[in-house]
Amino acid sequence: MITSAPSICFRRFVPCVLQWLAATVCICGISTTALSAPVKTDTILLSPPLADNAGTGKVPADLGAMNADSPAPDANREDEEQPVAETQVATPEVLYDVDQLPKPVARMRAQLREAALSGDMERLRMVLEGNELMPTLSLTKIDDPIQFLRDSSGDGDGLEILAILADTLDAGFVHVDQGTAQEMFVWPYFARYPLHQLSPEQKVELYRLVTAGDFAEMESYGVWLFYRIGIGPDGTMHYFVAGE
Repeated sequence: MITSAPSICFRRFVPCVLQWLAATVCICGISTTALSAPVKTDTILLSPPLADNAGTGKVPADLGAMNADSPAPDANREDEEQPVAETQVATPEVLYDVDQLPKPVARMRAQLREAALSGDMERLRMVLEGNELMPTLSLTKIDDPIQFLRDSSGDGDGLEILAILADTLDAGFVHVDQGTAQEMFVWPYFARYPLHQLSPEQKVELYRLVTAGDFAEMESYGVWLFYRIGIGPDGTMHYFVAGE
């Protein structure tokens, strides 16, 4: 019958298809058992990322980007924050007894001091001109030394300079460069003394010559910048000068 034809054909077609599939599988060397067998898997355990660097304090390369925004610890920071101690240097002996001065030095000091206390600039001129050589009064070239001192004085007449000269000669002094061509007696001793090593008592002496503001500026330079006087052991006055 026409209605049964499709069923007969289907029953004949299905076995053929199954036989063809089986043959194909065999040709390829694959068995149905292999296809149905479960796949064996292995579990791989990964070590923590930081294991290779444990105890080294280093940031792993693959974590560098993660920590880029965090500042790395500075190993030298603690050392940098420590105050730097000022170097202590040998200090010269400070002298006050003018009786210990060689006679030529004591005589020149006395003449300068008397001229200063007299308030007479011309009397000071006589002392300077009686010196073996004209002492250095400026770090630049000058013509008339007395006129230069008048112009340098705050009052315009030279009286302030005379007061500074007298006060400087009354201060403590030092005997430096002994046994050399530069041997000198220097007033005040601050000119050859490390300023950062001054004691409170010495600073009181210093403030009799300069202000606290002046001293602060000198400390920043590390040297005495106010007036100082140098007299050689033979009594020759070499300088009365300020500045560096």
